[in-house]
Amino acid sequence: MQGQTPYAIAKHLTDKGIPTPTGKETWRHRTVENILSNEKYKGDARLQKCYTVDFLSKKRKANEGEVPQYYVEGSHDAIIDPAEWQLVQMEIQRRKNLGRSHNCCSPFSAKLKCGDCGEHFGSKVWHSTSKYKRTVWQCNAKFKGESRCATPHLYEQRIKELFLEALGILMENREEVIGDCRAVMEALADSSAIEAELEAVSREKEVTAGLIQRLVDENATRKLDQHDYRKKYDGYASRYAALESREDSLEKERERKEIQYDIFSGFIAGLSETAELPVDFNEKLFHRLVDFATVYSDGRVVFTFRNGVEVSTEI
Repeated sequence: MQGQTPYAIAKHLTDKGIPTPTGKETWRHRTVENILSNEKYKGDARLQKCYTVDFLSKKRKANEGEVPQYYVEGSHDAIIDPAEWQLVQMEIQRRKNLGRSHNCCSPFSAKLKCGDCGEHFGSKVWHSTSKYKRTVWQCNAKFKGESRCATPHLYEQRIKELFLEALGILMENREEVIGDCRAVMEALADSSAIEAELEAVSREKEVTAGLIQRLVDENATRKLDQHDYRKKYDGYASRYAALESREDSLEKERERKEIQYDIFSGFIAGLSETAELPVDFNEKLFHRLVDFATVYSDGRVVFTFRNGVEVSTEI
C-alpha cells in the first residue's frame, strides 16, 4: 500500500536477510503475491484448496472444481485488518487493469491523471548528475502525437503539499463526511434484495434443469419429432443460460457492494484516526483516502477521495 511492487518487496526481504516461509534465503515475487492474496491473514479460511487424489500414494492436487470448496469467515484471529486486506486486493487489481507493465515505485504511481488526455503521469528525473537533481511528474503522453497535452509538470514535494491542502478542506466537515459514509455503508450492507433474487433464480434454474432432463429422458424412451424436440431443448437451454448469466451478475453485484463497503470502512478508519491535519505527508493515509488526482491545464489538481468527494486545489 506504500507503492512497492512484489518484485521490490522480494528484493527488500532478500537484502535484509529475512528467510522465506520455507527457510530459503532468496525471495521470489510469486511468494510475495501469494502472501498478499492469502485470506488467512485477515482471519478467514478457504477449505479444500487442494485435495488428495490417491489415498495410497498421498498424491495431492490443486482443487479446480473437482470437489466443493468452503469459505469460513472469522475462523481465527486476524493479523491484518480485513479492510486493509481488501484495499490490497483492490490495489493489485487496479495495477492489473492498467493493461501494461507498471512500476509502482512511488505512492503517486498510477494515481495522477492528465485532465487533457486521460493518460497517467509518470516520474522523470531532472538534472540527475548535478546538485539540482529533482523528481518531477508529467503526463506520459505529453510529447506523443501532434496534439500535445498542456497540463503542467508537478514537483513531488508540491504533490504532497496539495494532498495535505485537499485533506484539510475535506476535514473541515469531517464528522459530516464520516456520517455520510456510514449511511452509505448501511445501504451497502443490505443485500437482502440481491439474496432474494439469487434464491428465486436458483429455484428457477433447478426447475429448468428438471425440464431439460425430463425432455431428454422422454426423447430416449419414445420417438419424438426431432424438430420439436430440438426447439424445446434449445428453448430450455437458452433459458438456463440466461438464468446462469443473471446469477453471475447478481453475485458480481453482491461482491461489488462488499468491496465498496470495505473501501468506505477503510476510508472512515483513516479519517477517524486523523483527528488533526498531519504536518507531514503520510503514504499510508494517502493510499487509504485518495482514489486518484486529476491535473488540469489551468493549474487545478482535483483530488477524488475514495468516498467519491472531489476537492479542488491550485498549483
